[in-house]
Parts: sequence; structure tokens; C-alpha cells
Amino acid sequence: MKIYISADMEGISGVTNPDFLQPNEPNYEYGRRLMEHDVNAVIEAAIESGATEIVVADSHASGNNLRLDRLHPSATLVAGFPRDHYMMSGLTSDFSAVLFVGYHARHGMPGVLSHSYWFKNMTVNGMEVGEIGFNAIYAGLLGVPLALVTGDDHASEETKLIAPQAVTGIVKHALSRTSAICLSMEQSGILLSAKTKEAMERINDLVPFPINFPVEVRIEFFHSGQAELASSVSGVRRIPNSTIVEYKADDARTYYRTMEIMATLANTARFF
Repeated sequence: MKIYISADMEGISGVTNPDFLQPNEPNYEYGRRLMEHDVNAVIEAAIESGATEIVVADSHASGNNLRLDRLHPSATLVAGFPRDHYMMSGLTSDFSAVLFVGYHARHGMPGVLSHSYWFKNMTVNGMEVGEIGFNAIYAGLLGVPLALVTGDDHASEETKLIAPQAVTGIVKHALSRTSAICLSMEQSGILLSAKTKEAMERINDLVPFPINFPVEVRIEFFHSGQAELASSVSGVRRIPNSTIVEYKADDARTYYRTMEIMATLANTARFF
């Protein structure tokens, strides 16, 4: 049984603010250890539940947060940037399920470190999504179901609206965007193991996210300069007098890569 794990950092046990997220920040090395703790707990439980192959995509920032010598030896690591289908790089239709570890709520929600890539808002076929929803839909386009999402309580709520069949593991409860009530590492390890095993038990009953081509994606940026750059991407149309662009995708690659290119461009556009 092949299992794909996409691991972000904002929803990891104990991570509460930007001090944990980047190499130049004071708590980054601690944040890496916390991330490795959560990912390894999920890997170990998946193996105990019958997984025969596990691919882990380091899906935070530059994709160089998980250290290979501290990752469970049974897993294969996808690391670095740039790479196609960044947070979902390496996922193919022969995987049994995807597991999202350390994920967070979308931009505007009161979850810990909530955001949606570099965007203000995203919709797919009219449904508002963040990274959980966008990536779950991509997996669905490949015929792979979402089995597990771990993060804070708002990530769990968002998951239940988008993929109610998925198991959620709540490792912290948000008090604000940069504070939370956090489980201890021992408690979160026990929880993550139990939730992963619960998700693995359900895999044969799961169905991929129900969506058909063409897929309509609409993205709202924070300022017009970002929208101008995004509209230069092939197939992307800007809504006049707005910071919104839209595109249609007839295949999974176009669905993800178009968004990915726009996110990269948006990150280069200065407001002032």
C-alpha cells in the first residue's frame, strides 16, 4: 500500500508564530524538530497499519526543513524547490491515499498562521478553498483520496467542510493567529499515531474528491501588481478593475502548475 504524505509546518505541534518558520528565525531549529516529530509519528503508525511504501513531500517554504538523517528510515523524501506540483510533487494515481501533516486553515480564518499560499482568496468551481482544499482537489483529480489532516482546530473544521470522510488530528487549539494551546510532544505523538491508524483503517472505503474537468479556478490577490503579473501566465484572465484572476484547467497538471506559477510571480511583486 503506497501512502503519500504532504508535510507543512504551520500546523505542526507547538508551532505558533513566524519565529518557527524560516532559517533566520530564532525558533526555526526547534520548529524543524517538532516537524520531524509529527511526520515520524504518522509514518510509524502508517507502517504499523500496513503501508509498504511512503513518500514524504517537505512542503514548507523551500522544502528543505526535514532532515534526511532524522526522518523515519522507511520513508522516501521529496525535498527542495522549485519542483512541479510543489506541495504534491511526486503524487501519482497509484497511491492509496494522501495524508496532510502540519496543515493550516486558509487565509482570513482564525487559525494559527492561517494563509493560502500567497493569495487573499481562492475558489475552485465556486468553492472557497485554502491549501487543504486545493491540494485535496488535486489528489482527487488523480483519483487519490484524502485520508488524514493534522493541524489546529480550524484546519480540522475546514477539512470537515471539504472532505468530511477524512480523519483529522488536532494537535493545538488556536487562541489567535500567533498563539495556541498546544499538546505536549508525548500527547501529540499518541494522538497522531491513533488518528493515522484510524485513517488507514478507512482507506478502502474512501473515495477521491468528486470533481470533473474542466475545473474553474479563481484567485484574488492582495494588490493589483500581483494580479497584473499573474495575468501574464498563459490561459489566465484578469477580471477588470480588480485583483482577481481566473483560469480553466482541462487536466491535473494545468490545474496545479498554473496556480504554482502565479504564486511564484506574486511573491516577486512589491506593494511599495
